[in-house]
Amino acid sequence: MTKPNIVIIMTDQQRADVSAREGFPLDTTPFLDSLAAQGTWFNRAYTNMPACLPARVSMLTGRYPSATRARTNHNRDDAFFETDLYELMHEQGYRTALCGKNHSHVDAEQMDYCFNMGHHGGFGDDRTEDEIAFDKYLGDLRMRVAEEPAPYGVEVQCPYRAVSAATNWIDEVREESDPFFLWLSFPEPHNPYQVPEPYFSMFPPESLPPTLSDESALEAKGFKYQWLRHIGETAFPDYSEQLIRARSNYFGMLRLIDDQIKRLYDYLEAHDLRDDTIVIFLSDHGDYVGEYGLMRKGAELPEVLTRIPFFFLGPEIVGSEAPHSAHITTADIMPTLCEAIGMDIPPGVQGRSLWALLTGKEYPESEFDSAYMEHGFGGLHYTDDDDFDPNEDGLSDGIGFDELNGWSQSGTMRAIRKGDWKLIFDMQEQGQLYNLVDDPVELVNLFDHPDYADIQSKMLAALLGWTLRAADPLPHPRRRYKFKSDKQNYWSPYR
Repeated sequence: MTKPNIVIIMTDQQRADVSAREGFPLDTTPFLDSLAAQGTWFNRAYTNMPACLPARVSMLTGRYPSATRARTNHNRDDAFFETDLYELMHEQGYRTALCGKNHSHVDAEQMDYCFNMGHHGGFGDDRTEDEIAFDKYLGDLRMRVAEEPAPYGVEVQCPYRAVSAATNWIDEVREESDPFFLWLSFPEPHNPYQVPEPYFSMFPPESLPPTLSDESALEAKGFKYQWLRHIGETAFPDYSEQLIRARSNYFGMLRLIDDQIKRLYDYLEAHDLRDDTIVIFLSDHGDYVGEYGLMRKGAELPEVLTRIPFFFLGPEIVGSEAPHSAHITTADIMPTLCEAIGMDIPPGVQGRSLWALLTGKEYPESEFDSAYMEHGFGGLHYTDDDDFDPNEDGLSDGIGFDELNGWSQSGTMRAIRKGDWKLIFDMQEQGQLYNLVDDPVELVNLFDHPDYADIQSKMLAALLGWTLRAADPLPHPRRRYKFKSDKQNYWSPYR
């Protein structure tokens, strides 16, 4: 069997519904929309946790954050698993690389090549003078919103530099017989919200469609949402004014990324690599993009943070302009790639292979009728009754404010999306139930409403089932007990 090349393209903090293919009135990602229609794309795809490191560890290990133990951005060294994608690809004879943002448990030493970037640009002595100057500009923004076009042009932007590094590396390895595995990971459209011309002027503030909610929704959404607004305003007194320009820059960043992905794809086509390469596109999580009067991320599990763009393209993968109906998550990538290259799913992997869905083969539809998400590092929720100092966790001289803090990430929450419905439940038995068709930004909580008792009961049962499936199977029993699992990690019968 000739193994395909594999390219995982990941953005950081890209909300799923701000693309024309999902009905958004601005054409933010025309090339990605066209690519998605050539492959299989999902509009019910979810991150397993809306925070960078937990989501990335989950993708690379195929395990849920509660199992990896990497439940915050600061638990890199605690990641628990038996094997990950880089180890698997190396064992299968792949040349491996990362170009862009890492923020996972994987070290550069585990790859054949690593071109590392972050939200303040690149590192090392091999940067040009303009790149060094631009990276300083990024740092000086303190994660806020740029009110003027970014200096130095497109060529110093992280997506451009990451694509250049990726194509240069592929140039070195493509003449060899070994297949390659590339994680191309853009630090954008994550804050700082900045973009050069022509993108800065591409979606001017006065042309933006209104959000579905504003800061008046904070009363309904509760303390954690209100706290994010509070620390944002404390760090940046002009927070409200920043929101409009932040949205404009965010959409410009999406178009810049779109153009750079086209640049990569043109390279693959020019070197006859398209037909031999599986391309996966997704984001690690979303961004409020102005919903609830907020930007960034942090509070709970709303659709704008948990639902992500996600599609597959490549050999054997069926194309369709319409989205696939399955509910999937980032944890499904690892087992999918295992089946795609002809190897067994390793022990401890909890995601399910999507290969049958992608290639038009039979699969149990009930297996993918819901998707599961997690949030929180445990303990009790912080509330407005607690006496605390935001300067201890949240506010910072270095970055203005960190939306992922002890207050926004406290407690434990679990959620499922099942058809038109969304259920969120926490460790204190507080529930939220939403009809996403009627209420896409989750403002009308129907939990415990008598008219929806039957739906609530079924959703709670489904969430309980997911919670049991998410229990860590590692370590497997020792001595004579034999662990039973499905070849694709399915839990549902075929018939």
